Amino acid sequence: MTYRNPTPTVDIIIELGDRPGRPIILIERRNDPLGWAIPGGFVDYGESVETAAVREAKEEIGLEVELIEQFHVYSDPNRDPRQHTLSVVFLATATGEPQAADDAKNLDCFESWRIPTNLCFDHDRILKDYWRYRHYGIRPRI
Repeated sequence: MTYRNPTPTVDIIIELGDRPGRPIILIERRNDPLGWAIPGGFVDYGESVETAAVREAKEEIGLEVELIEQFHVYSDPNRDPRQHTLSVVFLATATGEPQAADDAKNLDCFESWRIPTNLCFDHDRILKDYWRYRHYGIRPRI
């Protein structure tokens, strides 16, 4: 019997702590699926999810991040059209001027009322859960 497992990924909701309102950074993806996304990517073999989150943030936005907490795990088999993935989502802070790099062709900083509608994967759900947590302290349900 052959076993197949979901591929682990990380997503990092990064608040810019040196800007009014602590906006978050979203990237515009260079590769399919196209659209806006939370910075993140695949966990490398032999790498912890925490290390992967810090690495992916540095690769995609060029900033060192401080991980604040593990927010939630999203594992719907249909969350990524390419393959079955599960994402460990972290909340993080950073300061400085982000620069789009690696898989990001562009980036911008967003407040809750200005989020783009063309979000990739299940990032609309993740951000809905995040804003609810940030504004009201209510964590996502399992």
